[in-house]
Amino acid sequence: MVTFAVRRLLGLIAVMLVLSVLVFLIFFETPGVDPARLMAGRNPNQATINAIRHEFGLDRPLPVRYALMMKRMFITRDLISYGSHTRVIPEITSATPVTLSLVVGAAVIWVIFSILTGVAATVLRGTVFDPILMILALIGISMPVFWLGEIVNLFTQSRWHGFFLFSWVPPLGYTPITQNPLKWFEGLVFPWLTLSVLYVGFYARVLRANLIETENEDYIRTARSKGISERRVLLRHNLRTSMITFVSLFGLDFGILVGGGALLTEVVFGLPGVGLLTYNSLTSLDLPVIMTTVIYGAFFITLASALVDLLYAWLDPRVRPT
Repeated sequence: MVTFAVRRLLGLIAVMLVLSVLVFLIFFETPGVDPARLMAGRNPNQATINAIRHEFGLDRPLPVRYALMMKRMFITRDLISYGSHTRVIPEITSATPVTLSLVVGAAVIWVIFSILTGVAATVLRGTVFDPILMILALIGISMPVFWLGEIVNLFTQSRWHGFFLFSWVPPLGYTPITQNPLKWFEGLVFPWLTLSVLYVGFYARVLRANLIETENEDYIRTARSKGISERRVLLRHNLRTSMITFVSLFGLDFGILVGGGALLTEVVFGLPGVGLLTYNSLTSLDLPVIMTTVIYGAFFITLASALVDLLYAWLDPRVRPT
């Protein structure tokens, strides 16, 4: 397992290196995009553009430009935004806790409730409760996050805010946990629930299908023939193997959300996370910020993929490397 973990770590580093090169080429070698002209403002003269190009090393050979960009991004951390003319890394550093707070809380909710729903639907298969649970899951999958978020805000921030059930809900925005833990929790409760609804429905249906599919496997029949209780067979053998697909999907979805995939939820609830930062950068074509956030997102996705491989080996000994 240790050798496998080291190999996956080396593979992660290689993937990140290749991705950084590709992202750099896409953003800085795109035809018709001149970063120096973007930084120079409206109606710049050629002398100003040339001065900016020289200051940021944009007149140097391509490999040198790539090395300078990576140095400013990861070593000196003084990469400057073309739009706000502030350092990019501190902007992302301040936005990351917001996104992590949102995604981690939502992930806890959707993992717990999707497992409970999937297992309940499997145990109650053949009864009226099974289709009811799956219909509720399908409804959750069908509701767009931005629409659900707007409906939640309509009631909690406007129409029913004076009602005792929602009078405690704070205004839209984000309060750091270090500043006021209670306000941090109160401000994220409904964003957590809104973001998790889609995933609870989807993961519950996936888990139910996997549990039913593995019920007739040889190791399940062997466990039953040994006189092991149905509850233990379900939780110890069937659920553990069925969680492989669940874990795979969770790892990738979690990495995508942390990397900026929670954009719509952040916008609807006024959370200044990485997704919102990326969106604002895209609207102004702020290439350093866009490139940094893309590499940031790619890091979390590749890291999640590596962790999923390790969890595979723990959940199912058959996939462990020899």
